[in-house]
Amino acid sequence: MDKDHVHLHMVIPPKYSVSEIINQIKSNTSRDMKEKFEFLEKVYWSTDSVWSRGFFVSTVGINEEVIRRYVQMQGEEDSGQAQLEL
Repeated sequence: MDKDHVHLHMVIPPKYSVSEIINQIKSNTSRDMKEKFEFLEKVYWSTDSVWSRGFFVSTVGINEEVIRRYVQMQGEEDSGQAQLEL
């Protein structure tokens, strides 16, 4: 977990579409959180979800250090501290 992020490490069998699974998780957890924490309905009034649109997916072969750097970079981007490399 990050300050304002939740990162999941999961295995999705190949018979399922990764994007459909992610969308289902985001949809269900968004709905459940809005029911439990009513103030979220006011905060996210213009959208159906409390989650960002993107997600990171990797196949076999990526190691934990690469994932750790990705998570750190996400936190820096969201806090406005990331530096673009041109």
